[in-house]
Amino acid sequence: MLFPTLAFGVFFLFVYFIAWSLDRENGRRKVFLLLASWFFYAQWDWRFVGLLILSAVLNWGVAALIAGRPGRKNGWLVGLGVAANLLILGFFKYYGFFVEQAGELLARFGWERDLPLLQVILPVGISFFTFQGISYLVDVHRGKTPPAKSLTDVMLLMSFFPHLVAGPIVRASDLLPQFERTPRLTRVMATHGLLLIVWGLFKKTVIASELSVNLVDPVFFDPTAHSAFDIAAAVYGYAVQIYCDFSAYSDMAIGLAALLGYSFPRNFDQPYRASSMQQFWRRWHISLSSWLRDYLYVPLGGGRKGLFASCLNVFITMVLGGLWHGAAWTFLAWGALHGGVQVIERLGRAAFGDRRVLPTVVGVLVTFHIVCLGWILFRAESFGLALQMLEGLGRIGPAEVLTPLLLTLIVGGLAMHWLPPRAVEGMAERLQAAPSLSLGLLIGAAILLVEGLRPEGVAPFIYFQF
Repeated sequence: MLFPTLAFGVFFLFVYFIAWSLDRENGRRKVFLLLASWFFYAQWDWRFVGLLILSAVLNWGVAALIAGRPGRKNGWLVGLGVAANLLILGFFKYYGFFVEQAGELLARFGWERDLPLLQVILPVGISFFTFQGISYLVDVHRGKTPPAKSLTDVMLLMSFFPHLVAGPIVRASDLLPQFERTPRLTRVMATHGLLLIVWGLFKKTVIASELSVNLVDPVFFDPTAHSAFDIAAAVYGYAVQIYCDFSAYSDMAIGLAALLGYSFPRNFDQPYRASSMQQFWRRWHISLSSWLRDYLYVPLGGGRKGLFASCLNVFITMVLGGLWHGAAWTFLAWGALHGGVQVIERLGRAAFGDRRVLPTVVGVLVTFHIVCLGWILFRAESFGLALQMLEGLGRIGPAEVLTPLLLTLIVGGLAMHWLPPRAVEGMAERLQAAPSLSLGLLIGAAILLVEGLRPEGVAPFIYFQF
């Protein structure tokens, strides 16, 4: 059940009216939202609802044990809890990859074996709710958040449908306190939520879907059949597609949560305006980059042990971040590219201090094109396909796929990054005083406009595969 569908619209309207009819009975409200979230997840595969419940019970129980053993004595409990979460993630997401690599390694040494290769289905969103559970355990251990008062709260923390399948990764310290109090829906929250949903619908169904179907997918399917113009357009188009696709999901998740009375953190902040790779990761998928910083980079030692250790830790963090995105060598290479560039940036700052080496505009252009190079690895299904894309950039020929409409969408998608910061929030504040009827007509007209502009059908969000 995808967000930009009639089925989800009916589902959310039902959830919205029932939830607010229970606004004075917060306990029943949370139980209803939990059941609705499980129903939402069951539309992909009902069998994995049990995995959601198991994961929540695991993290609730371990957190309770940690709280009952204050001090450093609970370090081993945290380790066991984190290991259990990673074991679940590793089995479903990486089992096939590691068995395949082990088989190839044995074959190289002449020890060919028929290793047990199970057909494991990847549960949608497993990376997101697993990381959510890990951060909850570590924060309880660090004393940054108290353990949840009830198992229901932990289950809802990990299963809440707006962010369940593609984030953002909402910390327990942000969401649990909201579950403990009765939510309230203000006019600003409602207006902001509705505008974010419409904005997300536009980015996903009009820009991302059009670029995917008519430019990116055909070119990446067979780069050898296309000229440099089409290949370059497909690379830039994919940069716009993945941004519009993923930020659209985050916008809609934040908007849906707001309409139910809850606040999610912002997940994107005009990432293609970044003038360095480090700044890019402060703006792109903020909930993941901050998670990697707090629960991987800092525990590895961060920058406390000198420049070399800092460079090594950031490189390891980015490589593992690449692996988080998928069980393939191309994702590892993508993470290594981002990590390697950040290492170069750190070495440059150590050599030149605060002196600006490149003008900001040059830094933005260089960073953007390094990111685009990485997107080739991210999108290509193999190194061979990625190499064909790079080789095709030198192939002279006419543009056969690129059309004026697609070019307009690419330019428009990039131009979004130069809108005033928090433009949607500002518009919501200006519209909060508008009469309800006028606001409803405006939102309705915007939805009809998006519906008229969008191509037929809705592709799954890119980050569903992670």
